[in-house]
Amino acid sequence: MCMEVQKNQKPQICETCQQCDYEIEYADRSSSLGVLAKDKLHLVTPNGSITNLDVVFGCAYDQQGILLNTLSKTDGILGLSKAKVSLPSQLASKGIINNVVGHCLATDVASGGYMFLGDDFVPNWGMSWVPMLGSPLIEFYHTQLVKINYGSSSLSLGAKDSDKARVVFDSGSSYTYFTKQSYAELVSSLSEVSELGFIQDASDPTLPVCWRAPFPIRTIMDVKKYFKTLTLQFGSKWWIISKKFHIPPEGYLIISFPVMQKKGNACLGILDGSNVHDGSTFILGDISLRGQLVVYDNEKQKIGWGPSGCGKPSRFKSLPFFEG
Repeated sequence: MCMEVQKNQKPQICETCQQCDYEIEYADRSSSLGVLAKDKLHLVTPNGSITNLDVVFGCAYDQQGILLNTLSKTDGILGLSKAKVSLPSQLASKGIINNVVGHCLATDVASGGYMFLGDDFVPNWGMSWVPMLGSPLIEFYHTQLVKINYGSSSLSLGAKDSDKARVVFDSGSSYTYFTKQSYAELVSSLSEVSELGFIQDASDPTLPVCWRAPFPIRTIMDVKKYFKTLTLQFGSKWWIISKKFHIPPEGYLIISFPVMQKKGNACLGILDGSNVHDGSTFILGDISLRGQLVVYDNEKQKIGWGPSGCGKPSRFKSLPFFEG
């Protein structure tokens, strides 16, 4: 496990130390430094019995970036990647679950949502599935994007290969990131709201691009109709046979309330990803994953999604009339 964690890190100074150091950096440049530890994880099985498992986890002692600034609200980070050290991978290696992770974040932040490990809550229908890609981002959940539209207008992918780009589904990222060219074209397309009386507000430090509206803004619903849906297209450029991931305005807009202002602003929750990963990768963060049940099936190497209110999860392992 230690070799797995350190495979992409610099050679350790102390090769004889009786500990395994780790360092991990996230898309927002936050980082965590610590050592690996092992302890008992107590799991309650469906029949009520308790299972004690030895699991490996990181004991962090040095956080930087946003993680450092939010420690009062953060007790830790739950690793859900494809890496062997992640919790689902460890549970799967012990035969506790199939290596499947799913989450559903409600569109309304106050409504919460849910997460599950294993495949009991994966629907048998109503999901769109695309294959996971392997290297080079082996531990990330990523697939291939062939086209992206803002409304009916096509945006350039801005990747090294202009015909396709990589997209990472990243629930650990608060915002969504586009490649530099795609981001610039999106911002340019969004400038059409100026014809409707929206004025870009450079004084709002919340995010790089914010607009004041000619009327009071309290929620996303107040401005939704003035913006268009983003559509990410996977698999094929042919519209009919491709798989599409729709991001409505509430999936990329954030309402901020600048200091000393009673009226809110509409801010773009999509950022320039030039300095994230290799600069040519799209990242779908929390803001754009809301209102969708997203499933990462590491057994079948595929990613799936389907619209959901993200209320209460339903078990699909058994037929409905056999459920207790």
